[in-house]
Amino acid sequence: MQSDLASHTEKLHVGIIMDGNGRWATRRGLSRVRGHEAGVEAIRRIVEAAPKQGIGTLTLYAFSTDNWRRPKAEVAALMTLLRFYLAHEVQSLVKNGVRLSVIGRRDRLPDGIATAIARAEGATAHGNVLHLRIAVDYSARDAILNAAAKAAALTSLTREAFSQLVTGEASLRDVDLIIRTSGEKRLSDFLLWEGAYAELHFTERMWPEFEAKDLAEALASFHGRERRFGGLQAIMPEEVPSLSRA
Repeated sequence: MQSDLASHTEKLHVGIIMDGNGRWATRRGLSRVRGHEAGVEAIRRIVEAAPKQGIGTLTLYAFSTDNWRRPKAEVAALMTLLRFYLAHEVQSLVKNGVRLSVIGRRDRLPDGIATAIARAEGATAHGNVLHLRIAVDYSARDAILNAAAKAAALTSLTREAFSQLVTGEASLRDVDLIIRTSGEKRLSDFLLWEGAYAELHFTERMWPEFEAKDLAEALASFHGRERRFGGLQAIMPEEVPSLSRA
């Protein structure tokens, strides 16, 4: 059953910087890899909770372009987890009406992962309960730079057209709320175009600890704020002007 909160957050776009896996594990005397495994379990919880709390699009920051600088063993473990997720979660996503998209570069991923991504996207293409976007080898600045290069060939350009070049999708809702776990307070090159007017929520909770109640708390904070978008009067979420509109 949907909560009362969900009725007020219909079709919101929420982005989450899933931070703190390694620190969560280290504090418990576990390997960082075990922390990332616990992070995958948290993804399952939040993907299940999101539609019940009125979220229509959920973008998760899984692996940034800068993360390639981490130790090779840790990067390899993260790629193994990505393979596992793509191989074992698709059936559940389809069952629950979740459409999966992976954003970011694919040409640098280990052999077979790009194919697995395409297969998972195709299998979940008809999901209409939640749009789950996972950012892998992702940089918002690179996405904007690539869009600018493509836009150079156009004779006219609108925000709507440029937004589609940045995101790869037409009519993608701008981000309403960005959540970052683990106490860090920065965006780290995440959704800089789509999140131009996003509200920000920072929590001390490590990502493996993050639960449905933490998501609800972030949404409650979001609904307690006045969003003016440069104007003087607050605008309700359903009235939010899109960056894609000229």
